Amino acid sequence: MTVAAEEGRLPGQRIGAWLLFGLLAIYLLLPLLSLLLYSLATVWRANILPDGYTASHWLEAFSSPRVVGAFLRSTIVATVVVLLDIALVVPAAYWARVRNPRVRTIVELSAAIPFALPYVVIAFGILRLVGSTTATAWLLGSPWLLILGHAAICFPFLYWAVDGAMSAAGIERLSEAAEACGARPGQIVRRVVLPNITPGLVAGGILVFATSFGEFALAQVLSGAAFETVPLWQVDALDQTEGKFNQLAVVTFVTFGLLFALSAAVVFWNRGQTIRLLPG
Repeated sequence: MTVAAEEGRLPGQRIGAWLLFGLLAIYLLLPLLSLLLYSLATVWRANILPDGYTASHWLEAFSSPRVVGAFLRSTIVATVVVLLDIALVVPAAYWARVRNPRVRTIVELSAAIPFALPYVVIAFGILRLVGSTTATAWLLGSPWLLILGHAAICFPFLYWAVDGAMSAAGIERLSEAAEACGARPGQIVRRVVLPNITPGLVAGGILVFATSFGEFALAQVLSGAAFETVPLWQVDALDQTEGKFNQLAVVTFVTFGLLFALSAAVVFWNRGQTIRLLPG
């Protein structure tokens, strides 16, 4: 009776699930559709649809040296931040989990700081710290300071993903087995840890890239117009009197498309595996 009743409810449950999914898709896709239409509109007055369509805004946006340069700078910074965080987080997470669990609390507290403080406060703290000595003062206003700042605020996303992947893979047991076979710590990280945490590493890396690519507060404070990234260009486009709103719609739509494609790649890569991206 119970099984039959459950089977009888399944079609209704499926319809309800698809209905909920459809409403959610409409809720998420309508703003994107409006953004796309605006990027193609010649004029959009008080009507549901634009008065006409043109691709000139797309051509103008990506023929502009400022826009192309901003995309290149944001991409380079985000890529370097991902590589830097991987180089720092993987050994630190392995050491805190396997070699010295007592430092795990310190690492987790450090990973919680970017969630507890506004990015503007962190940015001014970095400026004060770097400018306090002549040995580091040369970093002021340079892209390297922006990269270091982004690495500091983005590493928690990678840390929690890597730590969750290590927990799921049972890295402690694998490390003990590899060490019993004579493997050194460096060999264990390269040949045992990395292959087993690849899903978490990729997922965390995507989050780091997306956060760095779209970050505004640190870019405004640490580098400013001297190193214009996509968020800085977007704010400047809003502030300009002529209002490059159509080009802004183009850049925003392309940025979302890039990050969405990367997120979809993570989902495809993980193939249904559960990856912990936040503490808990």
